[in-house]
Order: sequence, then structure tokens, then C-alpha cells
Amino acid sequence: MTAAGGDAWLGIDLGTQGVRVVVAASDGRLLGEGSCPLTGRREGERHEQDPEEWWRAVCTAIGQARAAGAELRRVQGVAVDATSGTITLLDRRGRCMTPGLMYDDGRAAAEVERVNAAGERQWTKAGYRRMQRSWALPKLRRLLDRYPRAAEDGWRLAHQNDVVNRRLVGHDVPTDTSNALKTGADAAEVAWPEDVLSALEIPRAILPELVLPGTVIGQVGAQAAAETGLTEGTAVVAGTTDGCAAQLGSGATAVGSWNSVMGTTLVLKGVTKDLVHDPHGVVYSHRSPSGHWLPGGASSVGAGLVAREFADHDLTQLTREAATLLPTDLLRYPLVSPGERFPFVAPDARAFRTREPSTPAEDFAALLQGAAYVERLCFDYVDHLGAPTDGALVLTGGATRNPLWNQLRADVLRRPVTLPRNAQPALGMAVLAASTHQPLDSAAAAMVRLDRTLEPHSREGERHEEGYLRLLDLLVRRGWLPGAVASHARERRSR
Repeated sequence: MTAAGGDAWLGIDLGTQGVRVVVAASDGRLLGEGSCPLTGRREGERHEQDPEEWWRAVCTAIGQARAAGAELRRVQGVAVDATSGTITLLDRRGRCMTPGLMYDDGRAAAEVERVNAAGERQWTKAGYRRMQRSWALPKLRRLLDRYPRAAEDGWRLAHQNDVVNRRLVGHDVPTDTSNALKTGADAAEVAWPEDVLSALEIPRAILPELVLPGTVIGQVGAQAAAETGLTEGTAVVAGTTDGCAAQLGSGATAVGSWNSVMGTTLVLKGVTKDLVHDPHGVVYSHRSPSGHWLPGGASSVGAGLVAREFADHDLTQLTREAATLLPTDLLRYPLVSPGERFPFVAPDARAFRTREPSTPAEDFAALLQGAAYVERLCFDYVDHLGAPTDGALVLTGGATRNPLWNQLRADVLRRPVTLPRNAQPALGMAVLAASTHQPLDSAAAAMVRLDRTLEPHSREGERHEEGYLRLLDLLVRRGWLPGAVASHARERRSR
């Protein structure tokens, strides 16, 4: 029975730095929000989190939303997103037996060569051609080498959101093709590539069943209800990766539209009618619940450096000072962690500056500018692949709190950008949960509210052309960016 006051939907976003939840009504009104930070360990190529912390953080965040006034008895469905390619292993009772290997953990360098040799035909069919060392399947192969009895002991692979979904339901659950994409799932067939798994000596029994995002996979169990305050029997819906969740939360669901998320790292997602094939293995495509394809990629550039490098500064004052320095001839490639994944694959890439900054404000300006230049190169790359890029562009992520950065991105991209009012991956999961009761596009249209559109300043955009071209040259010289991609980016300027 529908509770008084109308239906509500709970979205849970498992990010890098924390968990966020929203409870949203079917008309998009936010009824309650909550958050809880996550801790992790970075050391060189290693990036791990404690998987047990994910569930504790979810319970805390839901409790905050409840304390903020959200009536959890109104919630009709719950969906969870997670960072793409983050995995762990669970035992028969659902206990986490390994650390959570995060989305950018790059230690599976040897394993990825074996994975690509065994699955070349399958990965080409899927559109991305080659897996990267940070993807889930190479990491799973590495885990199985470390825990050779895992399958015999009944252990199972779990993506980050699978851990939370299992706690919600109380037993093993299927995984979604979105989070399983980097584990080798065939999104078109909704199936695991059995021949590839056999060649890699990965037991089929260690992998969960597959379903499309938006599929009801169970109901909230008694224990989870007691720990979260949710009503026992509430539907649990298969989710997506955080990038796809942000896209749904932005309302960018029409063919040709794009969502650019500048969070800890930069994630770009679009909508196409047909599967995009990438010979360089940079762009990969998820399946939308609507049947369309969602091509995109995740860079290692992003706003994560702001907190790391400028935690002791007044960001408001720093932004005012940076505004007077743009464009700056100080070029930065602002990588949050070693190695780049998009708009090119370069495991050996490292952050760089063309010179030392004279002031913190100049360094901050170069960070904002560098991230905007990388974002533009991402669009030049997907255009190079033939993906439509002429639809609406919606900006989301923590960086949108900085108005200077928003306008800078519009100027550098030389196109209008739209900012939604409450866009966030957690809202996207609320939209996905609501799509169990109506078409996805209808749910997004009803629940996502646009705030404003920023027009590019043509004069400012022209002033950034020289810096952008210099960055292209630097990336080609380092051997990171293919010359053909750089040439396409230069040619695209004249369109």
C-alpha cells in the first residue's frame, strides 16, 4: 500500500571519500539527505578500503536522512551505486575476506596482459578492445592467485554495491551489468563470457548472477530493517556505477546528451543509440535500463587535488585571486593518482607542471584550468570515435560548487553547460529505483530539476586556445596521447 503523502525512493551513493544518501519524492522533492565519510589507504599503485566500513557508513547516512525528516516508511525502493571496478571477496556468510580493491588500484599489471590475451575478441565485441590494469577482472585474477582455495571455500566476487545490497537483502544477490562491465560481463547479452573465464581459470561459481540495472533483486530483510530503519520488504533494485548514477541524477538521458562529473576524478558519460567501438580501449559503454548505450570514461584528473593541496587555504579568497590570473601560461596535468585512463591510457603518466607556480593562487588557477583542458580533450576524443556530442551538457560533481570553475569549463568547452539543482549520484539512484514504476526517462524528467544554464564567453574561450594546443603538444611528446587524436582535436577547433 502507498503511504500517505506519496511514494518516496532511496538512493545510495558509495563514493571514494564517503557515502551519500537521498530520499526523494516522485516529483523530485528531497525529503532527507545524509552522508558519512570513508577512509582509505593509498600507497603507490595500491588503493584499498575496508569493505565493512561501507555498510556502517550506509547505516549512518540513512540515519542522518531519517533525522532530517525523511519518512522511511514512504520509501518504495532502494538502489545503490558504487565506484566502477571496486571489488572484494565474500565468504558463504557474506563476510568480506579481502580489502576492497578500489577503482584505481593499479597493481594488476601482469594480470591485465593475460586477461587481454584471453579476451581480445570479447573485449573488441564489447567496444573497448582492451581492459586496463585497474579494471575488476585483472584484479580478480590477482586475488585468486593470492587465495587459490577461494572457490572451493564458497567465496564469491562482490562489487562494491553488491556488498551493501547483500546486507540489505540478507543473502546472495545478483550483480548489475554496469558494475560488472569491468569484470568482463557482456552487457548486450547479460551474460558472463564463459570461454574467456575458462581460459583465465576463473570458476564460474565465484561470480554472481547478472541482471540489468533497474531490476528488482530482493527486499530489505529483517536485520537490515533493524539497522537502517527501512521497512522490511522494501524493494532493493540493481544499481549502476557512480558515473552512470550521476548521469541519471543529472537528467541527461536523451540520445546525444552528456553528463560531466568533476568529483574526486572526472567522469564523462553520454547517451548513444548504438554501441561505440574504441580501438584504443579508452571509452567503454554501459547499458541503460532504457535500452540505449552509455559510453564514457573515467579520468584520473579531478577535484580531489583541491582538498589535498589547498586544505589550509580560504578557497573563496583563492578563487577570487585565481579569477584574475586566467588564462595562465602555467600548465598542469592534475592527476589525483598515478596513471591515466581517459582521454588516453597511460599507466606511467604522472602529474606535471610546466614550471613552478609563483603563488598558491596561480597554482590553483592552473589546476582549475588544467582539469578544464582535460575535460575538453575527453570531448574531442569521443567525437573522434563518432559519438554524437551535440546534445545538452550537464555538469555535476563537487566542483560545481565553484562558480569560477563552472564558467571556465563553459568557456574552454565553448558550449553552454547546465547545472541541475540537486544533481548527485544518490539522486540518480532514487530515479533508478522509481523507474521500476514508470519509464526511466519519465522518472528522470519528473525528479531532476534544472537550476541554470551558463553560456560560454567567446572572448575568454579564444584566450584559452593557445594553452590547450600547448597541452596537446606536451601530451604527444610524452608519448601518452596518440598523434591522430591530437590532430583531430586541432581540426575540431575550426568546426
